[in-house]
Amino acid sequence: MISLSGKDITLRALEPEDLDFLYRLENDPAIWEISGTLTPYSRKVLRQYLEVAHHDIYEVKQLRLAIVGNNTGTCLGLIDLFDFDPRNMRAGVGIVISGEADRNKGYGSQALGLLCDYAFGVLGLRQLFAGVGADNTPSLSLFRGQGFEQTGLRRDWIRTATGFQDEVFMQKINAHVH
Repeated sequence: MISLSGKDITLRALEPEDLDFLYRLENDPAIWEISGTLTPYSRKVLRQYLEVAHHDIYEVKQLRLAIVGNNTGTCLGLIDLFDFDPRNMRAGVGIVISGEADRNKGYGSQALGLLCDYAFGVLGLRQLFAGVGADNTPSLSLFRGQGFEQTGLRRDWIRTATGFQDEVFMQKINAHVH
């Protein structure tokens, strides 16, 4: 049985009451480079998104889950499956822990581990992939710690405030699916 609960966190579907959290996170310019966002989101747009966020991954080709602290019940971040490709049995993974105070406490590692278990055990995927900025040492360490391996490097892939940076392409293969 696959659980979406870990020692410190639980992954759950987005709820209407997550609107304020989502609004703050999606409109934080500090994460725009990671998410590829260039403009802010309105509450109306995010409210509309929450109304359809529950749709089946096979229909919308993505899944966004809230990372919630077990002790506090507060939203700590988000973890996504995107570019879901059932034919080739793969999906991309994105993760963000929102508050600086909540980073480096193992929440991201637990969330990524739970998501991998779900993607491989429930969805039956063959592989997960992620693109990580070459200078994002904490994220590179997070993905490596969960068994992702670097399989490529995209040069000057991400435009930042100070120029361009490389992106490390990482994959985790589920050896149990052929």
